[in-house]
Amino acid sequence: MSQFEIFIAFLTIIRREIRRFMRIWPQTLLPPAITMILYFAIFGNLIGSRIGEMGGFSYMEYIVPGLIMMSIITNSYSNVSSSFFSAKFQHSVQELLVSPTPNWVILMGYVLGGVSRGLLVGLIVTILSLFFTHLQVQHLFITVLIVVLTSVLFSLGGFVNGIFARSFDDVSIVPTFILTPLTYLGGVFYSIDLLPGFWQQLSLLNPVLYMVNAFRFGILGVSDIDVNWAIFIILSFIVVLFSYGLYLLNRGQGIRD
Repeated sequence: MSQFEIFIAFLTIIRREIRRFMRIWPQTLLPPAITMILYFAIFGNLIGSRIGEMGGFSYMEYIVPGLIMMSIITNSYSNVSSSFFSAKFQHSVQELLVSPTPNWVILMGYVLGGVSRGLLVGLIVTILSLFFTHLQVQHLFITVLIVVLTSVLFSLGGFVNGIFARSFDDVSIVPTFILTPLTYLGGVFYSIDLLPGFWQQLSLLNPVLYMVNAFRFGILGVSDIDVNWAIFIILSFIVVLFSYGLYLLNRGQGIRD
């Protein structure tokens, strides 16, 4: 394929992915918006008013970056895992694989589809949060960089999940039993400074902690961990997952079985 044809194939996959989740927006965009409104109202207003300040900010201000990041993580991941498994289930992915489209283009197309949904949901949640609190971004470059890198990372994770999934139940196992606990224990609702020493050290093994805190640093200017170290970890995970996803795709794992 020529470079132009590769570019057209790439745009076609992205366009199909975006049209897919936009067509079913009551299932893809509306639920996270309603869920986050409940989080803002219950945890931010009702419970937060009794907790007081955390990290020098009101509890509502403190948890908003974490909640935005949580919505980006879950939606980037679920979009790619469900979309790729659906393509396997409908046997349409084989048509894509027998085409001259390079596998890395297929992988990047699916990933950017997940990134698009993650960023769109993140934007919606951010706008909704402004009805509950005031946000003033302290480090715009860090904020945008962390959002994009995190959505890329979890889109790649969703792709690997989609490759190994053999049923629709398999698509939901990882988000339910791994992703959700990691997100809730990733400093969304609290600072790890509140934890005893052992649990603080254990929390450092949670990769979500670095994303939430780096994003919080971008918006509020405070973080429990070093932001440069967080960016290094996120980039490392992206390289590993992209290589692994491409290896699985080249091998035909879960597709030729």
